[in-house]
Amino acid sequence: MENRYGVLDKLHVTVLVEDYAGYDSDLLAQHGVCFLLETEYAKGKKTILFDAGQSAGPVLNNMEKLSKNPDDVDLVFLSHCHNDHTGGLAGFLAASSRSRIPVIAHPEIYRSNFAVKPDFRTFGMSPENSPGAVMKAGGELLPIADSLPLAPGILTTGEIRERAAFEKKPTLTLLTLQEGKMVRDLMTDDISLIFILNQGLVIVTGCSHAGIISILQTAVSITGINHVAAVIGGFHLIDAGGDRVRKTVEEMKTFSVDKIYTGHCTGLKAEAGLLQEYGSSFKKLRTGLTIEF
Repeated sequence: MENRYGVLDKLHVTVLVEDYAGYDSDLLAQHGVCFLLETEYAKGKKTILFDAGQSAGPVLNNMEKLSKNPDDVDLVFLSHCHNDHTGGLAGFLAASSRSRIPVIAHPEIYRSNFAVKPDFRTFGMSPENSPGAVMKAGGELLPIADSLPLAPGILTTGEIRERAAFEKKPTLTLLTLQEGKMVRDLMTDDISLIFILNQGLVIVTGCSHAGIISILQTAVSITGINHVAAVIGGFHLIDAGGDRVRKTVEEMKTFSVDKIYTGHCTGLKAEAGLLQEYGSSFKKLRTGLTIEF
């Protein structure tokens, strides 16, 4: 597959933390997401921690049970600010013996992010994961809004600047502050990872607040590759109306998506629609699930 970003030889995905642990599992589940992405390419390997769950305890517990070593992680990628994806960051970094571990995130990841209905609650980065705390724990923040190549066959989507008409507003109503005034937060910090393999693109998302269809459109536009071998992550349709769910399922088919692995914030309505459309090519995420490409 000819493209200017290169091609991966292998991608091994391990779900370290997800809302659901599966039947008869000794692993810990927690509302949130954390994936371990182990890659191989012609001249090397790179291991990425994608999001850090709500807290480090379950992540590190499950890594130990799955014989994964925090010291093997080369970089951390944060999909967006929400604490069920970032809460375990400093704790994970502190558990690694490595220093200056790159932490890639959108420049606005530390903005205020909150809701006022049904009551006031904050969802953004917690004080224990402040820039100073991340540095002290051994991380090096790299805030970047543009698409960034990480290795041959691996790149970030960067900010999703072009959104499908039906995805322009996130399904979750959140607020942020601009000059002391409350405004709707459009979750511009929502970013994802793109992996290029011979069988097509593999897209890994956190919650897809930018819209899963908009994310796929961006990945195809950046790479020039329109075949999506798999989409892995949450789609945040749990609070979406039926029309948006149906539109998402319909639009997904235009990308020739082979397999869908989803859970967390996707919601039962959307999961049922995707299962009906994709059959055995639909898989529900769970802690401990492994996926090989």
